[in-house]
Amino acid sequence: MPRYVIERAIPDIGSAEREALRGASQQSNSVLAAMKAENKNIQWEHSYVAGDRTFCIYIADDEALIHEHAERSGFPATVVTPVRKMIDPVTAEG
Repeated sequence: MPRYVIERAIPDIGSAEREALRGASQQSNSVLAAMKAENKNIQWEHSYVAGDRTFCIYIADDEALIHEHAERSGFPATVVTPVRKMIDPVTAEG
């Protein structure tokens, strides 16, 4: 499945308490479970919280599922970027 980076503009997310982040995660997971029950292939891998933004890594059959999840969960998908390739320190090796 394709991988996507989703930038979400969420004011004050960087200063959110752990309980608020837990609640947001639970809300997202609930929507993902409902979508899975509908045979929609979408999965949240992880997210980075930075300032007033989160950068979420998802895999999904297509970008439309990313937008559907955003609408249903209430978390904006401000920018959705398909990942074309991945590199890491091992990429430097021959």
